Amino acid sequence: MNSTEDLDYPQVILQYSSRFLVSKVMFTACELGVFDLLLESGEPLSSDAIAARLGTSTTGMERLLDACVGLKLLAVELTQEGALYRNTEISNIYLTKSSPKSQYHIMMYYSNTVYLCWHYLADAVREGRNQYERAFGILSKDPFGAMYRSEEEMLKFMAGQNSVWSICGRDVLAAFDLSPFRQICDLGGGGGALARECVSLYPNSMVTIYDLPKVVQLAKEQFVPPEEHRIAFHEGDFFNDSIPEAELYILSKILHDWDDDKCRQLLAKVYKACKPGGGVLLVESLLNEDKSGPLETQLYSMNMLVQTEGKERTAAEYSKLLEAAGFGEIQVKRTGKLYDAVLGSK
Repeated sequence: MNSTEDLDYPQVILQYSSRFLVSKVMFTACELGVFDLLLESGEPLSSDAIAARLGTSTTGMERLLDACVGLKLLAVELTQEGALYRNTEISNIYLTKSSPKSQYHIMMYYSNTVYLCWHYLADAVREGRNQYERAFGILSKDPFGAMYRSEEEMLKFMAGQNSVWSICGRDVLAAFDLSPFRQICDLGGGGGALARECVSLYPNSMVTIYDLPKVVQLAKEQFVPPEEHRIAFHEGDFFNDSIPEAELYILSKILHDWDDDKCRQLLAKVYKACKPGGGVLLVESLLNEDKSGPLETQLYSMNMLVQTEGKERTAAEYSKLLEAAGFGEIQVKRTGKLYDAVLGSK
C-alpha cells in the first residue's frame, strides 16, 4: 500500500498551519498558572473558580480549559454543579513548576523569546541570519550577547535548558559508557543540569562547568548547590580564552549554534587541551543523512537560523568536523529521543 495515497493532503496542510495554535494554548495555560493552581487545589475546580483565582475573564478561561482538555492536558468531569477540571498526569509531571521534570521554563522561553524571532522567519530565510535586531532591537553579531541581553533573559534561558536536560540528560550520557573518564569538562554547561546528571550517573567523575563569567555566577547562585562538591566552575569564553585540560569534553547543543569555521576552531582547541586517551562527546539532534528528517530536528535547524549562526547537522557532518580537529574512532548513538550522542577519541 502506498501510504501517500491515504493522506488527505488538504487536511494535513490545515493541521500543520494550526500547530502554532496548539503550542500557544499550552504556553498560555502555563503562563497563567492553570496547572499549578489545579495541582495546589488538590481537587477539581470549575472554570469560574479558576478564572476568579487567576484573575482572568470567565469566558476566556472556559475556552482555554476546554482547549486543554482537547489536548489531553486537562480532564473534565460533568457534574450537577457544572464542569469540573483537573490536571492529567502529563500536566502534573511536565507542566507544573514544582515538578522535578517540569518543562515550564522552556515553555516560557519559547513563548516569550523564540516566538518573537520566528515572527521574522521569512526575513531570516531571505537574509540568512538571525532576527534579534528586528525582534528586540539588538545588534545580532553576537548571538549570545543578544540572548543574554539582561539577567532576566539569561535566567530564563538557563532555566529552560535545565528543564530540557532533566528529561533528556540521562539518555545522552548513558549512550556510551563514560565511566573511564574521571575528569570531565562541560563546555558551555550553563545552569549545570547536565553536569548534575553526569555526576549522578558516574559518581566517580568530577565535572567542571566552563562558561562565561556572568553565566557561571548565576549558575552558582541559582542552580548548583554549594554542597555539590563534584562540580566545579571555570570562567571564560571558549573562543577567546584557554580551555582547561580534561579527559572528556562534553559539548551539549554547542556546535549547532555556530558555522563550520567556528566549530572547527573550537574543536581544534578542545583537541589540543584534551589529555591523550581522552575524548569529546557531542550532544546534538541529528538529521538523517539525506536530511529528510526527523521533523523536530529540521524545525530546530530553522530555529538556529532565526536565533544563532549555526544549524543542525547529520552524523557524517559532525564526524567530518571531529576528524578535521584530529579526533578519531568516532562513534554515533541515536537515542530515539530528541538528542543523540557522538563520541570522538584522541
